[in-house]
Amino acid sequence: MPAALFFSLEREVIAVKKREMPFHIRCRADEVGKYCLMPGDPGRCKLIAHYLDDAVFISSNREYTVYTGKLLGERVSVVSSGIGGPSAAIAMEELADMGVHTFIRIGTCGGIDTSVRSGDLVVASGAVRMEGTSREYAPLEFPAVADFRVLGCLADAASRSGRSYHVGVVQCKDSFYGQHEPGRMPVSYELQQKWEAWKRLGVLASEMESAALFTVASVRRVRCGSVFHVIWNQEREAAGLEDREDHDISCVIRTGTEAMKLLIERDRQRKEGER
Repeated sequence: MPAALFFSLEREVIAVKKREMPFHIRCRADEVGKYCLMPGDPGRCKLIAHYLDDAVFISSNREYTVYTGKLLGERVSVVSSGIGGPSAAIAMEELADMGVHTFIRIGTCGGIDTSVRSGDLVVASGAVRMEGTSREYAPLEFPAVADFRVLGCLADAASRSGRSYHVGVVQCKDSFYGQHEPGRMPVSYELQQKWEAWKRLGVLASEMESAALFTVASVRRVRCGSVFHVIWNQEREAAGLEDREDHDISCVIRTGTEAMKLLIERDRQRKEGER
């Protein structure tokens, strides 16, 4: 191992032991903003950081990559959460400890309701808690819902995007292949019956993080909302409807970033009004 890398890692270990930085997200509180854009994929962090002013790379450890820049003069960070509830909950916990109070998840999803087409935007008003992480925070009777101010800004930004968009409930699960290949699972009866329930209830789309994030946000008393780009809709395909795959995430990144700008502006206006 090169000496420079060895001493860098040694300093990190010492800092973690002293709790100058969290165990997983290897940065200090003074290196992140109070507002956070949160993709799942670390590879998307740099793409999102391009929409910030004066963005700089801070750190990368495991699935957690961090950039910090500015929007409207306010410090904003981009921090990846990895795939699924456990890693997303860890990210929110450690960022909340560092003083982050507002989160917008920018992600991708698969459609469920046949009105949802590939390329559309979905803004989550709430999430079906068909995952395990949130159960270690709150009983199942407790709803996983987006913060109303974040939700409002996301809906407004989506309406200005020029893209077809939907606002409503999304479903969260822990198994990607449990959704796409339920028939080969020993619990196929449960997976398939519940999927039919989500369809009948008008659930818009399926993804993997929002139920955990919304629930942890309630526990930590921070704000969170989610916006997604729809890659495909398996129910449209099953119904014989047109359904092309769409992997262009530029619109959802712009929408999430514009929503954060709206939040910053409205937070400032509310503070002015309270003076």
